[in-house]
Amino acid sequence: MPESKNGAQSALKRNSRELGWWERGKRASKYWYLRVMRQKSTPKELAFSLALGVFIGAMPIIPFQSVVVIALAFLFKVPKFAAWLATCYSNAFTMAPFYYFLYLVGVFFLPLDASFDPSKLDMVQMIEAGWQFFTVILAGGLIFGIPATILTYVVSLFAIRRFRRRRAMRMFRR
Repeated sequence: MPESKNGAQSALKRNSRELGWWERGKRASKYWYLRVMRQKSTPKELAFSLALGVFIGAMPIIPFQSVVVIALAFLFKVPKFAAWLATCYSNAFTMAPFYYFLYLVGVFFLPLDASFDPSKLDMVQMIEAGWQFFTVILAGGLIFGIPATILTYVVSLFAIRRFRRRRAMRMFRR
């Protein structure tokens, strides 16, 4: 029996290597989606957790996002994993274009004299570049983050309830 288990595992590894990057990405996305949807919490708590993560992800505090979102998740007593996962859209790889987007939004609403320098995107460097620059990006994060948070809460609450309703119906049929 252990031989068949090892054979199945090696076949699974071989199949995952043969998949292209798109298929691997789809499988990984489905895995993380199911991990979030199967959290043992109410739909409102889970939706709030995701919305909290999206809001913190919009703030220009990339080195501290995980710490801040987990601390707030403890404070609000919502699932920590879902909150952390929802911050992952803003990360070290997406930082330059995302901060530039926040800069554009912030400059549109707060016409302060601040220039964008993609080589100085560390939080300390942004503050040293001037409080006006940091204020512009923070304002852009708030202006983007608040509607994104509300939208995330509404859409995820609907999706979580629908997922759980369908899952309950499948289990009922069995």
